[in-house]
Amino acid sequence: MLKNIPNALTIVRFFLIPIIVYFILKGQYIAAFIVLTISGLTDVLDGCIARKFNFITNFGKLIDPLADKTTQIAVLSSLTFKGIIPLWMLLIVFAKEIIMVAGASFLYGKKLVVSSRWYGKLSTVLFYIAIVCSLFIEYWNTTINPSAPLLNFDVYIYYLAILTTLFSLVMYFKQFYQDGYLKKENLKF
Repeated sequence: MLKNIPNALTIVRFFLIPIIVYFILKGQYIAAFIVLTISGLTDVLDGCIARKFNFITNFGKLIDPLADKTTQIAVLSSLTFKGIIPLWMLLIVFAKEIIMVAGASFLYGKKLVVSSRWYGKLSTVLFYIAIVCSLFIEYWNTTINPSAPLLNFDVYIYYLAILTTLFSLVMYFKQFYQDGYLKKENLKF
């Protein structure tokens, strides 16, 4: 029973996604930030509990990154819909995540589970920082001081996050190749 606590926390993150999206679409940026922070804290907490008490499961290895990516794509989609970030940013991230999910599904079908690496986590953290900055800027510009709007400095963090997400895609493919996952005999369906 206790072994499922990290997975239960991960499942909670899926339930928080529509709440975050709702608050962003309604322009309630502080509420969106609070729920996003709760989601991020459950992510950190589930990882700490899983590692500390050796509650790591193959299900957790798959579902935790999926919760991260689903949250990220949903929030970025909401920000794109609101005109806060450009569509091309969302499309790059979405394409990378589709490739990663397809690759992970293929490897899982071969009874192989690949854990996330530091470069994937760095990309997630940078997107989280960029999203928080976007929420703060929008809150400032729409609520606190619309007559003196803040510059969109968040865009530079998004650029860095996109570079790291592309870097992580390359590094995962390099890792898969070095580990032999991409050899011809392993690519049979």
